[in-house]
Amino acid sequence: MSSIDACLNGIARANERLLSQPLNKRREHIRERSISVIVPDLDTTFDMRLTIDGLTDVTPRPLGTTAPSSQVKVTVSANDLVALAEDRLDPAKALFSRRLKVDASLGDLLRLRRLL
Repeated sequence: MSSIDACLNGIARANERLLSQPLNKRREHIRERSISVIVPDLDTTFDMRLTIDGLTDVTPRPLGTTAPSSQVKVTVSANDLVALAEDRLDPAKALFSRRLKVDASLGDLLRLRRLL
């Protein structure tokens, strides 16, 4: 099982991938959103902001503690989060196999898909 530190490193890798996109592409596809990544097997939620400057204010907190509601919620196991960040797991396959659950508006999903 992956650790909280491994998940934070995975989020950092995903952020690097976002920041590798040209600024004009990020401006076109990213709308500032609050994101919560829920990792049930670690009893942890990672709260963050998605901006054109990448994923900011990444903060882990115990699962179930109160926090402002996020606009995008992602639920994934720790191992799958790390595998997604390392490109060892295809996001579409993870969605269809229910290893990854995303609760977001259709517009947000489409914008992010075009960016990644």
